[in-house]
Amino acid sequence: MFPLKDTQPSYSRPVVTIGLIVVNVLIFFYEWSLDEYSRNYLIEMYGLVPDRLYLRSILTSMFLHGSWMHVLGNMWFLWIFGDNVEDTLGHAKYLLFYLLCGIAAAIAHIVFNPGSALPTVGASGAIAGVMGAYIVRFPHSRILTLVFIVFFVTTFEVPAVVMLAYWFLIQLFSGIGSIARTHLSEGGGVAWFAHVGGFVAGVILIKVMGTRERHSRRRDLYW
Repeated sequence: MFPLKDTQPSYSRPVVTIGLIVVNVLIFFYEWSLDEYSRNYLIEMYGLVPDRLYLRSILTSMFLHGSWMHVLGNMWFLWIFGDNVEDTLGHAKYLLFYLLCGIAAAIAHIVFNPGSALPTVGASGAIAGVMGAYIVRFPHSRILTLVFIVFFVTTFEVPAVVMLAYWFLIQLFSGIGSIARTHLSEGGGVAWFAHVGGFVAGVILIKVMGTRERHSRRRDLYW
């Protein structure tokens, strides 16, 4: 299943979401303008490496990506879910929310992979937080989803609470399964617990940080 768009309207221009997408894409262009040695050095220095932790990397790793599919997939999910969460929180609070979710995701990754010497990069943890906030505020929204069934391709609407809960459970159980891997067999992959940590942080923070007044007046329209 691949989400195409949601049915939840946004009532303000998502300037922070757009800004985050632009910054991530521009940084990725810079990464891939470098030669292979320089690019690997950049990821080693500014990616998140639990076994050799620099505090700056908790922040900088959120804005680096490993491939075109990595950055495009992340930015697509941010575009679908970010505008509504930004509309809910307001621009400044949303930016703080996004960064805090990314920090929580990084901490979760470090806790569950303390000896990992592999650099981890990507905005996935912060975006997982956005998805966690979305499931709390817009559970009745529907997501137009592209579905591949053998040789056929179709679309249908899936309740947001179903899609995002399913996504979270995949991350959780995949993370639990990854614990069994030893560092001798460590060869890269998905930072599952970063996704779990970011998502849980988003669920908590959206409740703690609250919503702006005009959103509170509108909530009965879509709850």
